[in-house]
Amino acid sequence: MISKNGRKEPQMQIVSLEQLVPEDHLLRKIDAAVDFDFIYDLVEEKYSTETGRPSIDPVTLIKIPIIQYMFGIKSMRQTIREIEVNVAYRWFLGLDFYDKVPHFSTFGKNYKRRFEGTDLFEQIFQQILLQCMKNDLVNTDTMFVDATHVKAAANRKKAKKILVAKKEARFYDEKLREEIDADRAAHGKKPLKDKDDVDRDDDDMNSGGSGSTPLEEAAMKEKKQSTTDPESGWFHKGEHKEVFAYAVETACDENGWILDYTIAQKRILRP
Repeated sequence: MISKNGRKEPQMQIVSLEQLVPEDHLLRKIDAAVDFDFIYDLVEEKYSTETGRPSIDPVTLIKIPIIQYMFGIKSMRQTIREIEVNVAYRWFLGLDFYDKVPHFSTFGKNYKRRFEGTDLFEQIFQQILLQCMKNDLVNTDTMFVDATHVKAAANRKKAKKILVAKKEARFYDEKLREEIDADRAAHGKKPLKDKDDVDRDDDDMNSGGSGSTPLEEAAMKEKKQSTTDPESGWFHKGEHKEVFAYAVETACDENGWILDYTIAQKRILRP
């Protein structure tokens, strides 16, 4: 019987990350198929060459959320903890044994200060997809389209109620306005004025002092809006808990590669 309870912390060994990452590891396959150096050109104008402290390598910064989503890690904080102890993750990021892993808030701060409001991530998505297609990893002969909801990072209790126009009511309102204007033109009358110019004392357009016509009042509906993430929608499906979420539609090939996606915003999500 052999016992390995003896601890060997003081023992020194000469090893490299290259030796410790298995040849068939998924991250090795990704590294062989995708050249991430194009990111440097995309973000060059976002960094100063004269002022400020040395930045974190932008390729490393972009690879961190890739690890998070590929391996289903729930939060950026946990992702950083996993990178600290996982040699394959360190190897993929270009970090050595003793290199400090960025703080979990670093990606969020860089996104807010540098990347928010840009199409950087769309460009990265497209470039990686093109490289995968060139390496014959993507097969577009058959494509599958599916939709799901993704929970927003928003507290369901922090919300307010607002009134929004119903799409079908707006459409009906526009068609009705066209018919009324056509009839008025046939009788030699001027078209109806826009809502802001309507004289509230004029004929049947009197709103009774409420500031809107009966048609406009009927065209409104109440909606719950998050005060944390106003663009998300209130989602409830079957027995699922009601949450703020986004509707995400993706198109994939038979190997699971995402070819395109859409994210629905500012709408009420219904079953």
